[in-house]
Amino acid sequence: MTAATVGLRRFLTERPPQPERCELCAVVVPEDHRHMVDTEKRALVCVCTACAVLMERPGAAAGRFRAVPARYLTDPGHRLDERAWEALRIPVGVAFFFRNAALDRLVALYPSPAGATESELEPDTWTEVLGGSKLAALLEPDVEALLLRRTDGRVECHLVPIDVCYELVGRMRLLWQGFDGGAEARAALDAFFADVLRRARPLDEAERP
Repeated sequence: MTAATVGLRRFLTERPPQPERCELCAVVVPEDHRHMVDTEKRALVCVCTACAVLMERPGAAAGRFRAVPARYLTDPGHRLDERAWEALRIPVGVAFFFRNAALDRLVALYPSPAGATESELEPDTWTEVLGGSKLAALLEPDVEALLLRRTDGRVECHLVPIDVCYELVGRMRLLWQGFDGGAEARAALDAFFADVLRRARPLDEAERP
């Protein structure tokens, strides 16, 4: 191995990570930057504050980009029995649902070692699973999701920004080991939902004037 090869390897391994940039104007964005949904490509895009404000103006880009809101709500009264959960045909204890405006239907996804995996559901199943939660009626298409987690025989139900769901998917994909995800993935999942609970307002409080 030549000295040049060694030097190149050292450069590649020690090179600091490249900063994230706005996907609309290429300016460097901070770690806590905003996201928008590109409804044409069905993808999240990182944006700077200036581009976010620009895209939120009526008629901008023909409405192609939708800002991801920052609200977190939880429904402590949501109840889902084991039979209804099994109807979801989801092999893990976490799933999220969002309404795709272009397809005009709800989409169910869950984290897996391969990334976000979709579960095909019949319309009657949607009604049975989500119809009992008032959060379903508040859901903003494309940019918000209902996040469900089954633990110890009960199911949590939260309304969250869609980007945090994909953040969870990425985290699980990175940490997943073995059949059940492994201890590190489970610890990360617990920490993620603890943060969601910390941010979320109970639905009854959100309804107050």
